[in-house]
Amino acid sequence: MIRAALSAGLIGLLGLAGTATAQSVVELVSRTELKVCADPNDLPFSNDKREGFENKIAEILGKELGLPVSYVWFPQVVGFVRNTLRARQCDLVMGTVSGDGLMDNTDAYYHSGYMIVSRTADGIGATGLGDPALADKRIGLIAATPPTDLLLRHGLMPHVTSYALAVDTRYDSPARAMIQDILDRKIDVGLLWGPIAGYYLKHEALPLKAAFLDSEPDSTRLDFRIAMGVRPGEPEWRRRINGALEKHRAEVTDLLGSYGVPLLDEQGHPVTAAAGQ
Repeated sequence: MIRAALSAGLIGLLGLAGTATAQSVVELVSRTELKVCADPNDLPFSNDKREGFENKIAEILGKELGLPVSYVWFPQVVGFVRNTLRARQCDLVMGTVSGDGLMDNTDAYYHSGYMIVSRTADGIGATGLGDPALADKRIGLIAATPPTDLLLRHGLMPHVTSYALAVDTRYDSPARAMIQDILDRKIDVGLLWGPIAGYYLKHEALPLKAAFLDSEPDSTRLDFRIAMGVRPGEPEWRRRINGALEKHRAEVTDLLGSYGVPLLDEQGHPVTAAAGQ
């Protein structure tokens, strides 16, 4: 769900039913394996070949906990949490917005935001949607994601090409389609979640650049702290995950960098930028 940031737009659809019941259940997390709930085709986050950065982080945690890592695969669509974590098919979601009401969260392990992606050759320097340089530009948007609010505020929706939010990632990749449309000059800029933008720019060496999108007062936030999700009522399991994560935080941060994930500090200032900056 953008995993992360995109999930913020789906929380209302998924609902919070069952939270009170889950909190009363005795903690019964498996101690013989680290069972991860994940999407089978959602790079840079995860895939069934275990090539995503969330797969790699799961291996780090599993090694620290002394547990082999196994997976329950399910596409990141409506029903993901209900059919995986809440169904007790698995015990850990690797990427969720910190504060997501569907799950209890671990400590955050990275902080990123939405970015504006454009062709390097075009020299577009805008980082805010109120910039006059964007007034006549064709803009790509994943439907119902946080930048929508600012596009409406600045009257830019007539210039928007929309890409579907909730798709079965085994068959469709809206973010990759947006990147290709920028390359093909069908649109001029795209608004993407930072880890996705950074990954494509770094690993495909594309002639594109990306910069964090500026937020505005009294508008939807554009940056998110990303944590891991566990079931309510499992504080000991959450404590163990937090302990392993804290011990390997530097290694995790280096791993994120190797995937091109652009990071923000606690004050929301860029620590690392996407390739092309």
